[in-house]
Amino acid sequence: MADSDVLYEVSQRIATLTLNRPDRLNAYTAGLGDALRAAVRRAAADPDVRVIVLTGAGRGFCAGADMDSLSAGSASGGASLAAAPPADPFDAQSSADYQTPHSYFPAVPKPIIAAINGACAGLGLVYALYCDQRFAVAGAKFSTAFARRGLIAEHGISYTLARLAGLSAALDLLMSARKFDADEALRLGVVDRVVPADQLMPAVRAYALDLADNVSPRSMAVIKRQLWAVGQQSLRQAVDIGDREMRASFGSEDFKEGVAHFVEKRAARFKGR
Repeated sequence: MADSDVLYEVSQRIATLTLNRPDRLNAYTAGLGDALRAAVRRAAADPDVRVIVLTGAGRGFCAGADMDSLSAGSASGGASLAAAPPADPFDAQSSADYQTPHSYFPAVPKPIIAAINGACAGLGLVYALYCDQRFAVAGAKFSTAFARRGLIAEHGISYTLARLAGLSAALDLLMSARKFDADEALRLGVVDRVVPADQLMPAVRAYALDLADNVSPRSMAVIKRQLWAVGQQSLRQAVDIGDREMRASFGSEDFKEGVAHFVEKRAARFKGR
């Protein structure tokens, strides 16, 4: 898959998806978006994959929309970036919130970790915020970018950014579209960890490997679904859903294995059932 816009590799039950337009800082095109969707679908369906890592080739994560596609009569170029929902939603059984062209990551029943290796702007930031965890290299630069292109808070970033950083910080970052670095992103809660460049993938893989080896895939899928839905729920709804899911967990094979490996003092052998 060396010529693909998204490289796909599986090792130790971790699927690594690499945006692969390094000469353009992995700038987003419709083709890259289609390739990413196909790669995520492949990883989601693979029973040998328990964790997904998303990163970029070269010096950047994703510098936003490819400016060539936005220039020369931007209305036609921008149309593909504001496309109607796809005919085949990523998961037709999931919430309608997760059936738009870019908001499907929360429908994936596996954790998705962004390994932000450099510039992360515009649509690149949109995708990073749809991931479940974000690791960034020290010195990485971020920007919402939209307002400086005459655009607005697109593709759900008004929700995800405010959810992580709070309303005031989201207003600042979206309205000013200023650049901010990894340290500020960490302070705001936009990223979860900042590490030196040579430690990014080792740190991400160590975290992902712990999830893959020691945590119930079934539990991760349910917890992810619970937490992404909480913004549309009351406390009572969250309690009721949690109680229902807990009862179902007690009847699962993973619960029996979770108790057995602890009592027997051995490595876990979760099956995701």
